[in-house]
Amino acid sequence: MLLQSDEGIHRVKFLEVRQLVWGLNNQKIAFARACLTARMVNRTLLMPSLSASLFYKETDSLQPVSFNNVFRFERFNSLREGFIRLAHYSDLKNRTRVYNLRRGSGRKWTVERDLEQLKQSIVNGPLEMHDVIRMAGKNPFLWHDHWPVKDYARVFECLVLVDEISKEADKVVSKIRRIGRQLRSEPGEGSSLQLAPYVTVHMRVEIDWMIRCNKLEQRSGVCQISSSKQEIMERRGKIINFEASIVVDLAVADNLLNDSSILSGWNKGLVPYEKKNLGVDGIYKKHPCLIQSAIGYEVCSKADILVSNNFSTFSSLIVLERTQKMMRLGITSSYENENEINIQWPCYAYSIAAGETNGP
Repeated sequence: MLLQSDEGIHRVKFLEVRQLVWGLNNQKIAFARACLTARMVNRTLLMPSLSASLFYKETDSLQPVSFNNVFRFERFNSLREGFIRLAHYSDLKNRTRVYNLRRGSGRKWTVERDLEQLKQSIVNGPLEMHDVIRMAGKNPFLWHDHWPVKDYARVFECLVLVDEISKEADKVVSKIRRIGRQLRSEPGEGSSLQLAPYVTVHMRVEIDWMIRCNKLEQRSGVCQISSSKQEIMERRGKIINFEASIVVDLAVADNLLNDSSILSGWNKGLVPYEKKNLGVDGIYKKHPCLIQSAIGYEVCSKADILVSNNFSTFSSLIVLERTQKMMRLGITSSYENENEINIQWPCYAYSIAAGETNGP
């Protein structure tokens, strides 16, 4: 915001943040906020550690994982040259001149105060005398949000998974499309495998999610943040009538994999699968939580149709990515009926009822 140009990111002065925690998508948001803060203060961001585990309240139990073991480091810098820059800790020449900039917290620490602190630190603070600004205090995911959505999108689209992880996701997608082709009795091999479409439904019906949503509904006065399994299936069935059967990939929490009821009650032509009965749970289980989430994210992002919960961070980031792709094709408005327009990467929110049809 203070640095309007896409040129001139300082290459010998750095911003350092603590290890990123919580789930994959919370860590991606934290990473984006750290990147955009580094851009604001005209610094190169030192590559932060991610967390493979989810024990965010027990910092001693966190399992750190290097950023470049999940995302392609050089690819990130090449895609965002001049906008944001990442560096290895080995790039530091002098670690003696470190300035600790503590972010505020609490109800009195507003977005305005937070932004003013950053501005004052740049204009009047001793930042230029130090090689490294170390952001002290809470995790970046919990920092106040100053940044436009388009800036987040510019960061996220450069987070390219390393080949080892993307190949695991490709195995899952290939299995889904293979089953889809069998359902449609499509002859032939090879390229026809890619033609069998699939729908992904990010199904949030866990007990802890429902409790959290009910509390949020009471606090905010917003109705129906949570959706029942029946509502999800009903609204999904109103999107489009397929001429042939199609695989519905259910992105669900592991504790629902033994709940057979999530596979029943779907409209004719919609054939639901989750990773266990799809036979790909072994691909996920050999990896820590962070990598499992990255694989699941890729599978969802490649779906021909995404049906999601717009109150979920996981869903929201996938929708943002797919929306970016659509905007590049010139699609700039929302839609309610896929039949009205020939589009790629359509996204629907089952947690919002649209019009009299009560569709998504």
